[in-house]
Amino acid sequence: MRLQELGFEIRKARIARDLTQARLAALAKVSRTTLNQLENGLFPDVGVKRLLAILEHLGLELTIQPIPRFKPQDFIQMASKTASVSFKNILSEDELIKALISGKIPAGKKPHFRTLIDEAPPSVLDGLIKEVARWTKPGRVESNLTRIAREAKTTRRIEEWLHTT
Repeated sequence: MRLQELGFEIRKARIARDLTQARLAALAKVSRTTLNQLENGLFPDVGVKRLLAILEHLGLELTIQPIPRFKPQDFIQMASKTASVSFKNILSEDELIKALISGKIPAGKKPHFRTLIDEAPPSVLDGLIKEVARWTKPGRVESNLTRIAREAKTTRRIEEWLHTT
């Protein structure tokens, strides 16, 4: 499970329980900023103690289970490798996810996004969008990818491609 997926599930449970971020943060004894970053998949290192406190107040629990034998394709991993193939420094999976959720390209990674958008097969971009879109509001990933494509000065006409998929 990725941090972004965990954050999305926490947000969903919080809203279902009609709790504000401020109220849940107070109950779990964490800052509202920490909770907000966790919900948005942007908190780099959440301690288990903090996480368990948040989950407890939402009626959720953390479980450990074996990885399935046959995992579905990991489009995030494929996209990260595609974006990094020509570069010394890689675009990590976390950087890719954060960029698609926030719409902000990490420093020094514009060429990576240009390569990804211009050269990745449409099936990889489709899968990437679907995978990351599960953890945020509908349409956000597509909107952010359009913004990133513009900022990275890609040659692929991303708006047209998004409307045909």
